[in-house]
Amino acid sequence: MGLLVFLQITALSAETYVLGGKKGWSDITVLQGITSGKGRYGYQSLELDTNQHTVSESTDLFLDFEDSSFYDRAGKYEIISNGTFKSSRSIRGKGAALCRNKGGIVLRGNESSFFGNESPAGSFLIDFWICPSTVDNGEVIMNWRSSRIIGSQIVYQVINLSFYQNKLMMIFSNIFDGYTADKGDIVLYTTKSIIPNTWSHHVIEFLEEAGTLEYRIDGELECIKYITDNGHENGTIFPAVMGNAADFEICPTYTGLIDDFMILRTYDDVSDEFISKKTDDFNFEHYVVSGGRFESKPIMFREGTTINSLTAETKIPAQTDVHFYIRGGDNYFNWTKDYPEWIQVNSGEKIENLSGMYFQIAADLFPDGAGNNSPSVTSITLDYTCLPEPLPPVKIKAEKGDSSVKLTWSSSIEDTAGGYYIYYGNRPGEYLGRAAVEGHSPINAGNVNTYTLTGLKNGTIYYFAVAAYSKIDSRIVGPLSKEVYARPAVR
Repeated sequence: MGLLVFLQITALSAETYVLGGKKGWSDITVLQGITSGKGRYGYQSLELDTNQHTVSESTDLFLDFEDSSFYDRAGKYEIISNGTFKSSRSIRGKGAALCRNKGGIVLRGNESSFFGNESPAGSFLIDFWICPSTVDNGEVIMNWRSSRIIGSQIVYQVINLSFYQNKLMMIFSNIFDGYTADKGDIVLYTTKSIIPNTWSHHVIEFLEEAGTLEYRIDGELECIKYITDNGHENGTIFPAVMGNAADFEICPTYTGLIDDFMILRTYDDVSDEFISKKTDDFNFEHYVVSGGRFESKPIMFREGTTINSLTAETKIPAQTDVHFYIRGGDNYFNWTKDYPEWIQVNSGEKIENLSGMYFQIAADLFPDGAGNNSPSVTSITLDYTCLPEPLPPVKIKAEKGDSSVKLTWSSSIEDTAGGYYIYYGNRPGEYLGRAAVEGHSPINAGNVNTYTLTGLKNGTIYYFAVAAYSKIDSRIVGPLSKEVYARPAVR
């Protein structure tokens, strides 16, 4: 397990410690499926992250529209022009692109991209969500036009998706090498009417190994064609070959929203990663139904601290839930993922028999069964009790001797004091002494009121302070007494 970091509490007299809220979530170091949001009173909250796509080796293009400046997260395309705007009305993540029939997005791919050079395309999958304002005939969602030379002839290529009679029509023209029927055009017509102001999920997929070209809407198969010499399976497959590099347009004449536009591709037989990605794309839950988790770093309190309760400020919509956990101990260096054991606790209820010096907090967040709603946590407050620190001696005196200094002090007025530490050094307030025969600073003098340090250098000034420690645990040390000084000398 990697090295853990901890945060030391400086306000030792405090009886509560807060994560989140006005303070923020800097103590949280593990976020699994968790992102930040706006919680109660305007403070930052922790909530479930949306069911996002991720970039993999198969990803050719990925526009998630999360940032105000749109860009391809796969890094293979440059946006040449953009006539769209960011919208918070997303279906995936927190951002979508709003298109107003004003040119859309024009992308230029590099030499390794799907549209960036003349090369075999292999298997590919085009995946996106749309929420159109209108479904007027001829509005274009995607468009690519190029050419390639076959023999001595220039053949023009087109990939185009547009609305046709409240449905969609996908055209692949001269994309599949050797396919000459219908002048090289393959057209996919969807059967499902597209409803304005409603999100729908679209997947166009070519599997070169099987020779199938499919169009799916919301996971349902709309159209399938075999790109083979006999138009059926087991025929000779016509592979996809892309022509000269040309710019690719998304929503050039489209009015509405688009989200998470992605192209995946493979050159060889369809990989497990590609199939897994295809399967994941048919999961429509806004939040991952398995939920998410966050964990704090080990937080350092004083020795012997007892945790009394954990109280969380939360928002928990119907059917969602949050489970809180805490664990503690005296030494966090041997902690692992499962040791010490996490104890599940309920917000606001008393916690029994949990004490130590370090404590760690965790929470599991669960959406509703449909994956539509997320709980959120605005703050977590720990109520704790520390063993009291004994007060220092009120009076302290230093008497010089030959290579020695005799210290005398009054007893701490606290009955919790079990003994005293002597701090010494050669500069005011810096107790780094190492010269005394009795040991390096601080020296455990025991439960006495007088102590002599020997082996000191005559003529050198020394500064001293005394602190009491707890009779329960010598690691619990109170504040220092006032400082005194003495310069050893031969009498």
